[in-house]
Amino acid sequence: MQSFKAKNQWLGKGNLPKSGNIIFFDWGGDSVSDHVGIVGKVENNIVYTIEGNSGDKIAKLSYEKNSPYIMGYGTP
Repeated sequence: MQSFKAKNQWLGKGNLPKSGNIIFFDWGGDSVSDHVGIVGKVENNIVYTIEGNSGDKIAKLSYEKNSPYIMGYGTP
């Protein structure tokens, strides 16, 4: 996350990412990223992701763009 911020490649929470962006999550509410995924697509303010280690498997999941768990996005 810090690497993306240092390179000005960071989109903060509430912004809409693009396919291929890296999504950072904070499950614990402590402002520390505990999980990442890849943005698959965005439609109607819903962010669709592909994530590993989600219940010990790879999963396709979705979140509202203002989800309290989303910290932001790395934009490689």
